[in-house]
Amino acid sequence: MAVTKAQKVEILNNLKESIKNAKSIAFTTNTWLTVEEITNLRKSLREVNSTFSLAKKTLIKIAFKDVYNVEIDDSILPGQIAVVCSNNDAVSALWKVNAFAKEFKDPKIVWAWSYFEWSIKDAEETKIIASIPSRETLLGRLVWSMQSPIAGLARFFDAAAKKLTEEGKDNLWSSAPAKKVEAKVETPKEEVKVEEAPVATVVETPATTTPEVASADTPTEEVKTEETPA
Repeated sequence: MAVTKAQKVEILNNLKESIKNAKSIAFTTNTWLTVEEITNLRKSLREVNSTFSLAKKTLIKIAFKDVYNVEIDDSILPGQIAVVCSNNDAVSALWKVNAFAKEFKDPKIVWAWSYFEWSIKDAEETKIIASIPSRETLLGRLVWSMQSPIAGLARFFDAAAKKLTEEGKDNLWSSAPAKKVEAKVETPKEEVKVEEAPVATVVETPATTTPEVASADTPTEEVKTEETPA
């Protein structure tokens, strides 16, 4: 089915918009890809905010001339060409396409060239760039490497705790099983109440008044003796 002039204008405008906003642009030859495989690749690229578009060589040359003022030689556009635009970072889309290409025994996607860091890279340079993991992948690996020793240590302590429980040991270096400590339940002691004996009440008896002894100073009665007459 022939493409109308209006459709070509629309395709060109979309292509120019895509390459203008991309962090890097790569081109592949993919003669043997099926419609289903292209659909799966596009789905994978959407995960990193990137696109895979088939376009006419003439439109690609016009788009690059208008956006970057770069003249593209026909020699670097062999066969059926697809445009890969990486929008998150410069390598995420290329890395995705490279991983997808490795799934096939026979090469169905071959790098043609790329526009990376404001210069044209040939097929070999593009292949090297595409083998670099994306920023997200590198960060994921860094986090994993940081967490791995901690996770290993946690697994060690968990296994050690289980071993101690199974063998009944106090610690990993003990050869004798741990002693079982029986909990002693103290029986509450009965309180012995000591009844206090009643205190006898002492009644004070009034002291008997001792009769006073007559002192020498007390005048005594004189005893008169009658004289007998001679």
